[in-house]
Amino acid sequence: MESKDAVRQGVLDYLATKGMTPTAMDINVTAVKFNGDTADATVSFAAKGTGAGQMAIQYHLQLKDSKWAVVGRQDANQHGGGQMPPGSAPMGAAAPGTDNPHGGMGAPGAGGKMPAPEDLPPASKKK
Repeated sequence: MESKDAVRQGVLDYLATKGMTPTAMDINVTAVKFNGDTADATVSFAAKGTGAGQMAIQYHLQLKDSKWAVVGRQDANQHGGGQMPPGSAPMGAAAPGTDNPHGGMGAPGAGGKMPAPEDLPPASKKK
């Protein structure tokens, strides 16, 4: 039972329970570490035949009824980017040295602040 193919089948079974159709993806077990009746596997996903948009997810599996079953996963590397480049900010966070997470993309002349209600044009009433 200590084979990448058996682990891959366990991951495919898990994805089926989540409503995913793996036929549109290339799914490969890139690494697996067996420890008795448990295993930790790194699985790569990419659009079928392209290798583009590849991401890797680490799954924790357990041997149940002579089959590998996913019992958990590590979400830290879901988007396949691995570690972030030095000086970059996590998604949704402000860039280093700025307070505005939108990078200072406020309206011209607004100074990054919302306009006061009295500075807005009147709303037209729909008939």
